[in-house]
Amino acid sequence: MTPALIARKRDGGRLSDAELAALIEGAVSGAVPDYQLAALLMAIVWRGLDARELTTWTRAMIESGQRLRWDHLPGPVVDKHSTGGVGDKISLCLAPLCAAAGLYVPMMAGRALGHTGGTLDKLETIPGFRTALPPRTFGRVLARAGFVLAGQSARLVPADRLLYALRDATATVESIPLIASSILSKKVAEGAAALVMDVKVGSGAFLPSLDQARALARALISLGRALGLPVRALLSAMDQPLGEAIGNAVEVREAIDVLRGAGPPDVVDLTLRLGAEMLVLGGIARDLRDGTARLERARASGEGFERFKLGVRLQGGDPRVVDDPGRLPRARHSRTLRAPRAGRVSRVDAGLLGRAATLLGAGRARKEDRISPGAAILLHAKVGAPVSAGDPLCTVHYDDEARARAALPQVAGAFRLSPRAPAAAPLVLETLGRLR
Repeated sequence: MTPALIARKRDGGRLSDAELAALIEGAVSGAVPDYQLAALLMAIVWRGLDARELTTWTRAMIESGQRLRWDHLPGPVVDKHSTGGVGDKISLCLAPLCAAAGLYVPMMAGRALGHTGGTLDKLETIPGFRTALPPRTFGRVLARAGFVLAGQSARLVPADRLLYALRDATATVESIPLIASSILSKKVAEGAAALVMDVKVGSGAFLPSLDQARALARALISLGRALGLPVRALLSAMDQPLGEAIGNAVEVREAIDVLRGAGPPDVVDLTLRLGAEMLVLGGIARDLRDGTARLERARASGEGFERFKLGVRLQGGDPRVVDDPGRLPRARHSRTLRAPRAGRVSRVDAGLLGRAATLLGAGRARKEDRISPGAAILLHAKVGAPVSAGDPLCTVHYDDEARARAALPQVAGAFRLSPRAPAAAPLVLETLGRLR
């Protein structure tokens, strides 16, 4: 029967609710082999899923495993998800700040994929930090700290774990219906009552064009409505990296800086904006201005910082790292790239720098690749900055000389100098979905 369903989808037909549910059940049980699932995924990439098919497919994924519920918690449960970018450490500072402001944030995060960094890889540079939590521990950390940052457990949406691995191996990741179902199946299963999406746009994003990003945002909002999950989507710029640090340990350090009241302005601004959206969706803040003020108070008072330290301790990490980020891993070698002439920085290509960081060992070209926790690129100049000949543009940190030789040409190619600074571009390009 399965080949007939694959052929029907390949030829542009639609699949019934019962057929879609049977395919997901067969995927999890092993009754539908990987090679047939791979063919089905490619057919979906070519032909898509209509609204009803997508809803049924996603519900079947949710029902393939356990579903967490947080009715006993005394506050709203709201999550945030990013489609992935370069230097995107927002979750690390956002979750504890929102928890300090009264939300519960049950965040299931991911690992590095392609040229984009992974929240779990960053957190695991903290000695002892556990990202694999059984549901009971996940709930205990959430109740005590107000947030949890962990990986997807084997019992939560097992269909997604299986299908995602196949998509990664069969060039079927970049499908809007498959991306939307993967994200929302996990968010519903983890027990979120509302979701703020950060959909990245630009050279460092998986969907680089504004039209693609807008289509994904609309698909997420529509699917969320069908599943009873309110979704608010922001399209944010990813043509240059977020912040000044690209890597794993270095991004943890930068997130701690933000929680201490410092940090790069773009990281601070996006953290506050996404967090304010979450507070409004959760009913804690009246509007975005009120939400921003609450987060700024949590940041200024140090409560967000203390929440992060508590979360690190509850997840087995060494809390001394939060007070002294110098305890985090560092690479053995470094090399500084300098401006060849005077001018204004007109481009810092996020995609090139993300791929260079992967070559250095900060990400994975293959799933089995090991992460080098100290490998990093630290930016000294971003778009609009004036530089003189010889001024530092960035410093590359690495452990392996051969990796550095492979990465340095891409690092150099990421920077462009011009006589004049380009016009300032907004960090948040669009917002979609009703606030409340």
